[in-house]
Amino acid sequence: MKRIFGISGSLRAESFNASLLRAAVEAAPDDVVVEVHTIRGVPIYDGDLEAREGLPEAVVRLQEALRSAGGMLLVTPEYNNGIPGAFKNTIDWMSRPPAGRDLFRGKPVALMGASPGNFGTTLAQAHWLPVIRTLGMRPWFEGRLMVPRAREVFDGEGKLVDDETRQRLAEFMRGFADFLPSS
Repeated sequence: MKRIFGISGSLRAESFNASLLRAAVEAAPDDVVVEVHTIRGVPIYDGDLEAREGLPEAVVRLQEALRSAGGMLLVTPEYNNGIPGAFKNTIDWMSRPPAGRDLFRGKPVALMGASPGNFGTTLAQAHWLPVIRTLGMRPWFEGRLMVPRAREVFDGEGKLVDDETRQRLAEFMRGFADFLPSS
């Protein structure tokens, strides 16, 4: 069984990206488990806090989950044409020692995102590339999933209701699963 560490970069209860991550769980092939994680509880990075108390428990839990996963799925919102600060902050914390960068080095990663606008997180996904490169991750470039006009794709309860998007998501998840090393 292949395991994917999935994390949405939004804290909103009705987040389109959290909904997309939940839909990815359902769309994953039978031989894949997508574990849903959150950025909730991760404080703003503070080197003094780290020196005084070490890594926050929320960060340690995320590090442990990523360590045991075969790949990482970043489900990114787009704020002001870029990466949401809280999402980047979580990855910054996760890259801290002692586990730090070794968690990310060589880890397969895929990007997707949903947006109420017409471009479906295109710019945020592009902004993740220098971070992915710096951490030494292994990006899956054969697929990126951008879901524009998310209000038309998800219902009021966050359920994916668009058949075309569901099909694209299933193809995306199968492709990323095939990119992962065998477990």
